[in-house]
Amino acid sequence: MNRHRQKKLPGGRNQRLADQIRKDLAEMIQRELDVGRAGLITLTDVELSADYAHAKVYFTVMGAEPDAAAAALNEKAGWLHSLLFKQLHIHTVPTLRFYHDAQVSRGMVMNDLISRANAPGVRADDVQPAAPMETADPDVRDSIAPAEPDAPDDRG
Repeated sequence: MNRHRQKKLPGGRNQRLADQIRKDLAEMIQRELDVGRAGLITLTDVELSADYAHAKVYFTVMGAEPDAAAAALNEKAGWLHSLLFKQLHIHTVPTLRFYHDAQVSRGMVMNDLISRANAPGVRADDVQPAAPMETADPDVRDSIAPAEPDAPDDRG
């Protein structure tokens, strides 16, 4: 009988637990980590493995280099894990790994390019990026997809 089988919903337990871990970790990092060393850290996403044993925590940082912030966070990952274990009442608290989320900075570069291309009197072919876009880390999520070459042009 198929009526007792549950379908996995996009907002299932895994996603709810990932959201709760992100919220709790954000509070712990804000309260416990030195801003002078790690900068201002914002957690953007948490990806949990199916067995809840591992969590990839993605963050952005202001006021520090992303590599320095990642090193500081990964250095404190065990301590944050123990604090998380005390706060969450679940059987398995995941091992934490922190990764810089470059999507926000890539989005800002793209937004700057679009703004400069839409400025009056500027040809789109003349617009160059102000800074080179960062290369994606192999562990970083999907990169920005290129525009479709056959997309209709809205110039008329």
